Amino acid sequence: MTFEQARDYLLQKARAIGIDAEVLASHRRELTVQAHGGRLEEITQATQGGVGVRVVAEGKTGYAYTEERTPEALDWVLAEAHENALLQSETGGFLPAGSELGRHDLLGEGLSAPLEQKRQAALEVESGLRADPRMRQVQMTRYSENETQATLGSTQGVSGAYRNGYSALMAYAVMGEGSSLKQAFEVDISREFHALDPGRTSQEFIRKTGRLLGARPLKTGRYKAYFEPEAFGQLLAVMGMFMLSAKNVLEGKSLLSGKIGQQIATEIFTLIDDPTLPDGLASRPFDSEGTGARRTVLIENGVLRTFAHNSETARKMGVENTGHASRSYKGVLGVAPTNLFVEPGQGVKQDDGIVVTDMMGLHAGANPISGEFSLQALGLKVEGGEVAYPMENFTVAGNFLELLSRITALGTKLEWHPMMGIVGSPMVEVAELSFAGA
Repeated sequence: MTFEQARDYLLQKARAIGIDAEVLASHRRELTVQAHGGRLEEITQATQGGVGVRVVAEGKTGYAYTEERTPEALDWVLAEAHENALLQSETGGFLPAGSELGRHDLLGEGLSAPLEQKRQAALEVESGLRADPRMRQVQMTRYSENETQATLGSTQGVSGAYRNGYSALMAYAVMGEGSSLKQAFEVDISREFHALDPGRTSQEFIRKTGRLLGARPLKTGRYKAYFEPEAFGQLLAVMGMFMLSAKNVLEGKSLLSGKIGQQIATEIFTLIDDPTLPDGLASRPFDSEGTGARRTVLIENGVLRTFAHNSETARKMGVENTGHASRSYKGVLGVAPTNLFVEPGQGVKQDDGIVVTDMMGLHAGANPISGEFSLQALGLKVEGGEVAYPMENFTVAGNFLELLSRITALGTKLEWHPMMGIVGSPMVEVAELSFAGA
């Protein structure tokens, strides 16, 4: 049976035995075309999908999932979720009331190009890289696409489905000049295949990586910092969303607990999550509980306005649900962003300082519970408003909330990057940070 038929079958069964149930069914299709050495190395296609059930019985919540859609498998998954609920000790579980949400196709014909064009795109990225004499090794270039269909329903009236996806070009290579070597990764991502440009992807790799060749060590000290959009996005993805998750606040893991309405960042800093963006790579019409998509201002002019909530966290904290419920068919209810971005500003005028272009080891060197980070980084030394030379073998350290309070300017251009979701940021200027070098 189809995923929609499986959903309807399970809900009918749940109503018949008098339990509350929510069904999330999803299907994912992936295509990868990888090139190496001027030829196609591999083409892989994969699909995965299943049906996840959340049951609330006697105020207790249980989960189960299956990747089969036979009546026997669906009967089992409903019984298993029900049994898992009854085994729990915590009460207060509930399913939010909902409505008919309709069917939405956010992808359209975005991935409909012939396979041959996608194969050629991967090869063209590689040939573009090899055209630069500083290219020492092209380890891999790749085209990939991902299409997801989600179907949701509950005994509380929720019913809806949507389809979304994206395409991407990637490059992984090593550039060299003299004894200086730099290995890097570049990705260009779009909902539309025809919006990708192999030449642009290879030239961006060459520009970003080539400027770091011949890097010098940095003298330890405190400097003005200019975080490029991708670098600030890395911090925001690891630190910011963790602190803004109401689930983490309730678990006592967030430094922002109790700070609603307080100034936590500079007045020029506004942070927004918007699943309604027409071209947003993580846009969706509703969340994993059926709450309608809406734009949410999390931090406004430096003031913390709200945490990101699902129905459960919103009820516990006595506030409005922001529609950030997230779960896969295999998982349990959580909180996650969609298109999370820093609102651009009036522009950054560089004088003296360090441009941070990339950071490594975020999972080991950034602690979202304490807010502390100490990260190995790459960058550019700026003197008198001009890039003087590239820098390497240094670390940048500080506290994320202190960094937010020291932001002195924001760039005018928003750039999007895939990082634990989709994160957008302009250039971010920070008055002063600690840098440790040679």
